[in-house]
Amino acid sequence: MNAMSSQLQPEMHAAVQPKTKKSLNRMKRSDWFWAYLMIAPTLIGLGVFYLWPIVQTIYLSFTKWGGFGKYKWAGLHNYELLFKDPYLWIALKNTLIYTVVAVPVGIAISIFIAVLLNQKIKGITIYRTLYFLPVVTMAAAVAMVWRWLYNADYGLINYLLGLVGIEGPRWISDPAIALYAVIIVAVWSSIGYNMVIFLAGLQGIPRSYYEAAEIDGAGPIRMFFKITLPLLTPSIFFVSITSLIGAFQVFDLIYLMLGSKMGNPATEQTQTMAYLFFTNGFESGNGGYAAAVAVVLLVMILIVTAIQMKLQKKWVHYD
Repeated sequence: MNAMSSQLQPEMHAAVQPKTKKSLNRMKRSDWFWAYLMIAPTLIGLGVFYLWPIVQTIYLSFTKWGGFGKYKWAGLHNYELLFKDPYLWIALKNTLIYTVVAVPVGIAISIFIAVLLNQKIKGITIYRTLYFLPVVTMAAAVAMVWRWLYNADYGLINYLLGLVGIEGPRWISDPAIALYAVIIVAVWSSIGYNMVIFLAGLQGIPRSYYEAAEIDGAGPIRMFFKITLPLLTPSIFFVSITSLIGAFQVFDLIYLMLGSKMGNPATEQTQTMAYLFFTNGFESGNGGYAAAVAVVLLVMILIVTAIQMKLQKKWVHYD
């Protein structure tokens, strides 16, 4: 009897094992099906509203537009014209200046304010709300307020400068300083959003690190550079990625504050890549040329983002 049962056990085990594997594979396929079904709306949205427009823009950059939306294949003609266009190099220079100045300055100020607002002070909620208000304010409203502040004849800034005997410049009509005037507004507008990200990062740092450093005799400045800043690098990395992409695409502030080229002599010398795309695509009706500008801008963003992703291993600390 024992001999017979010992012979049956391997056979039963061999019969049960394939069934178990089949059921597990069936369950796994079912899980994958429902997982893809749940994310299908998001994937479809990304494909329709993001990926397809990118493919369409790349294709249109090789075409020449005619009247009534008609276009024909033009090969590399748009790119040849683009790289010979002096306005491309002006827009490229302004975009790089805007990015190099606005992003680091905005991040540095946001970190400083986030550290201050992370302290236990009276009315902290009110301060946080005031700093975050520009984020939820419409860009058009921000531009209108700052245009009034920058007005050379009756603006508040030049009025205050006049009280101390300083003649204020023409902030948004002088080509030499108009871009930097826009950068000031951009930094001011970005502080609230960046501050919230940095506050979340600061509150995730264990308090025990500071207590141990304080016992060892470390001061506030040393604790900031040895504890706060290294442990805040994941948040800094995220903000730098989003800020750089936004800086390369800046358009609204320049368009709303400086206006068109006809009404402001500084606009032509202050235009960015996104503004160059707008003027060619919507004002001149040259869609193929505008698409080529957009493709060049896309390549720039991809290169800079790839470099950041590569370098983040050297300075971002996740533990």
